Amino acid sequence: MERDYIVTKSNSLIASNYDLSVQEQKIILTLASMVQPEDENFKPYIFKIKDFMALVGVQDKAKYSELPKITKELMQKVFEIKQGNKITQLSWLSSAEYEKGTGLIELEFSPKLKPYMLELHGLHTSYKLENILSLKSKYSIRLYEILKSNLFKNQIEIEVEDLKKMVGANEKAYNVYTNFKSKVIFKAQKEIPLKTDISFDFEEIKTGRKVTSIKFFIKSNKKVNAPKEKEPINEVSVDREEKPLYIIEKDIQEIMAITKNEFGEETAMLFRTLSNGDISHIRKLYEYMNTRNVKDNRAGYMRTLLEKYEEPTQSTRRSKFNNFDPREKSERYSKLEELCLLGQASEEERKEFDEMRGAE
Repeated sequence: MERDYIVTKSNSLIASNYDLSVQEQKIILTLASMVQPEDENFKPYIFKIKDFMALVGVQDKAKYSELPKITKELMQKVFEIKQGNKITQLSWLSSAEYEKGTGLIELEFSPKLKPYMLELHGLHTSYKLENILSLKSKYSIRLYEILKSNLFKNQIEIEVEDLKKMVGANEKAYNVYTNFKSKVIFKAQKEIPLKTDISFDFEEIKTGRKVTSIKFFIKSNKKVNAPKEKEPINEVSVDREEKPLYIIEKDIQEIMAITKNEFGEETAMLFRTLSNGDISHIRKLYEYMNTRNVKDNRAGYMRTLLEKYEEPTQSTRRSKFNNFDPREKSERYSKLEELCLLGQASEEERKEFDEMRGAE
């Protein structure tokens, strides 16, 4: 039983709704890491209570006696997996056995979990056990798994109410979205990059004034397990994955200053993600947007600029399109420029614009 053991679960199991404590999740995931890829059926897994409790972060020997209580409660927790019109109700463990005086514990998964953890052929996710062992929030563990399973897509949008069920945020306090954002999402956003192999930003999707969905932007956090080197505060890399948290926060504050606090912290974080941490690029596009006299949905317009804008490569001539210097232009030129910048120009319109720009 080692921290670099691999946990593998089907994505349908990861996306199911269940509410487990930090200790309960670590028990399940530690047990999952002991399942071997070649296993055809679950086996009884035996290990030392002392080693197990140390692995999940319990150092006080007086608390070892709590383990039977924890496993008993865990066996009573039933959850559901929905696949099409089929709903399967499951419990995590089929048995837990202790023998006094041996210091050993034997746990076995419910056989109903076999399609979701053994001989997997559909979408499934694997990660090192160490990624979750240091997390202190039960919501961070669940959010890590959900985002990790969608890393290959780089983003995922989840309705707020669905997300609450998935991570087990059932407390009445979380009926207030700001509480949920502060205690679940923000906390995970700070904890996950520091202790796991991914990081994320997010964008709030509103229906009217109410936040109804959250769009997550997920990245690999490649340096999380590398030896830590002291990085000076004034050496800022463009690559977000190489930046420690305090520099990321510094970037966010700078973006908010550039945009005069117009959009808020979450949107500033989104802009940073879309620009790959290039603050000067954000400044240029924000100044350009202001020359266009945009009044409606300015955050959406800015996002489109960050997603669609590319530096011209065919000409080094200075133009409003590539360096935003004020210049009088015909209505046709301005219209073509905006269509190209937003990625909405037809092939004929883009060709016409290139010809007009090359003639400058």
